[in-house]
Amino acid sequence: MLDHMSRRSRSLVSLFLTSLALALSVLAFCTSYWCEGTHKVVKPLCLSPPSGLILPELARIRQRQLANAVHYIWETGEDKYTFRYFHTGFWESCEKHADGERCRRFLDLTPGETHGVLWLSMIAEFMYISLLGMGFLLMWVEVLCAHKEMHALKINAFAAICTVLSGLLGMVAHMMYTTVFQLTVIVGPKDWRPQTWDYGWSFALAWVSFSCCMCSAVMTLNSYTKTVIEQRHRQRLRLEEARATSHAPSYDEVVPGGGLYSVSGLLQCPNGMIDSMWASDGSMGLVQERDVPTLVLFGGCGQDSCEDCEREMDEMKEAMNGIDSPC
Repeated sequence: MLDHMSRRSRSLVSLFLTSLALALSVLAFCTSYWCEGTHKVVKPLCLSPPSGLILPELARIRQRQLANAVHYIWETGEDKYTFRYFHTGFWESCEKHADGERCRRFLDLTPGETHGVLWLSMIAEFMYISLLGMGFLLMWVEVLCAHKEMHALKINAFAAICTVLSGLLGMVAHMMYTTVFQLTVIVGPKDWRPQTWDYGWSFALAWVSFSCCMCSAVMTLNSYTKTVIEQRHRQRLRLEEARATSHAPSYDEVVPGGGLYSVSGLLQCPNGMIDSMWASDGSMGLVQERDVPTLVLFGGCGQDSCEDCEREMDEMKEAMNGIDSPC
């Protein structure tokens, strides 16, 4: 499927996944429904309501009697307990009471040994969101600069790095928070320890955000790799075409006459015509009619000038042999 998508389509899909991951991660980090369950607490004492008295003196007497009265709990066993719903996040833990919710800082509930881990998880979660936001901005710039392929390719590489790093940090942050919560359940305050608990919808949103982030990273890396491969393929084709057009012709194509002619012979010959030539195989022949001389060298002309040519060639060989060899 990815092989048949254009580069712009892949960039738009990566941008959509990154924006979805960013929105879900911010929502999960700000809410307090990572874990939820019930607390087992003692029921409030049952007190008989004071009877309505008109005289103020009798009312004061009744209040003094109630202050010195003995309170009774008629329920026994499990009947004297009640269960309260609670939900917890990075920032606070809230319990549901008859008069509404009462919230406490989650940091105050955790054991002192886990404070460092909780702070690290918060920092990692914040960096996860920050890198996601940076990747989101880079992908927007890449979409806007799609007509400039080299600039878009560089931006795509940085966006891929940001999304991969953010995904790793998000995974670490989620796991550290889970560890802190489980330790708080075991050794936390007795009035807070949950009877039953499970992960909430904020926790689910966090992992969905992580999944979208990693999918976006894979899409971005795939787009970068495919674009680089396509560019190298086009460069190789252009290089092969340039080599094919700049191929040097052979000697026979450049010199169709296939012979060497003498400059001195051209000057000495009557009417400026050359009647002898050296063929490409080293043999000597006569110039026929309609033969066009294509390359001229030193030498003689006519049948009687072969001795002059041989003498000139011998002088050249002696001169060449007289030069010291560089070896």
